[in-house]
Amino acid sequence: MARRYKVVVEYDGTDFAGWQRQPGQRTVQGVLEEAIREMTGESVFVRAAGRTDAGVHADGQVATFDLELNIPPHGFLRGLNSILPADVALVDVALAAPDFDARFSARGKVYRYTVWAHFVRSPLHARRTWHVRQPLDLEAIRTAAAGLVGEHDFRAFRASDCERRTTRRIVRRIEVDRQGARLTIEVEATAFLKNMVRILVGTLIDVGRGRLTPEAVSRMLETGDRAAGGMTAPPQGLTLLRVIY
Repeated sequence: MARRYKVVVEYDGTDFAGWQRQPGQRTVQGVLEEAIREMTGESVFVRAAGRTDAGVHADGQVATFDLELNIPPHGFLRGLNSILPADVALVDVALAAPDFDARFSARGKVYRYTVWAHFVRSPLHARRTWHVRQPLDLEAIRTAAAGLVGEHDFRAFRASDCERRTTRRIVRRIEVDRQGARLTIEVEATAFLKNMVRILVGTLIDVGRGRLTPEAVSRMLETGDRAAGGMTAPPQGLTLLRVIY
């Protein structure tokens, strides 16, 4: 009888074409499924809590799959990590209930976006941050972010090819912090639309630059006008921190 495994996955998304398996592309799902097949001889489908885009990282991506082999979680953790490449690893493995689903059992996710806010670029932070040279008004960013917390229609904060049926989402919190040149925007929500965090961050950074006002961001929720917002922030600054169950 197959047993369901729940794994927590960490990866540097720089050299991946996103999570989802794609023909001819290096993806996190593809690398995991190939490593599991090499270790166990079984072909499995690894379902993630959410599909991260190309270049996006994860500290706490959660995934599930079923195995016929009876492998203790600790042994599976050690065995698979000995096969996986350096930019992806399992940080936890556990057995889960048969009806547990990494995606549909989730009750929320937390993302963190990191900006390198300095007039000089940083080679050491380039793979994990968005370099913004202009000075940023931190209090204006926080004021605009506060207006996005709660249940709203976020149709102005989604990609044009987003296929979700409803655009209403509940954002539980947005925390903006700065330590030296490192500015972080942490967002927790019940669910996200495609590119929602990156568009939200791009818009908030334009508030910090003085290109938009906090009031303009609030109006976006009312009008649904994507063109009124900022750019879609680049993927390398985004990290999926954890999934809430």
